[in-house]
Amino acid sequence: MAEENVAPVEGTGEVTQDDKLWALLSWLPWVGWILAIIALLIEPQKTRPFIRYNAVQALAVNIILAVLSAILSPTCVGSILVFILWLATIYWCIKSYQGEWLTIPFITDFCKKQGWI
Repeated sequence: MAEENVAPVEGTGEVTQDDKLWALLSWLPWVGWILAIIALLIEPQKTRPFIRYNAVQALAVNIILAVLSAILSPTCVGSILVFILWLATIYWCIKSYQGEWLTIPFITDFCKKQGWI
């Protein structure tokens, strides 16, 4: 799961501690998708680029992992693989709390092409 820093969108200003906290909450395994939706719906957070960037990606990752869990969970190897991928979200929690703009292969590009971030 490679990640790299991405330059912030022009005019976004500084990433605040509140932005970092909402980004971290969006990446939490198993419950982060709920918090990501909340972050995208409530007024002060949905206009913050860093929160939106992380919440949209976290929501996409959680949907993909939920589908993979449903498909692969009957097999032992599949369950282990999905568990490892869920653990990767903890790594992304930490990185987002450090204020880094994460790039997740395929997912970040897909979300940008859709105009979500």
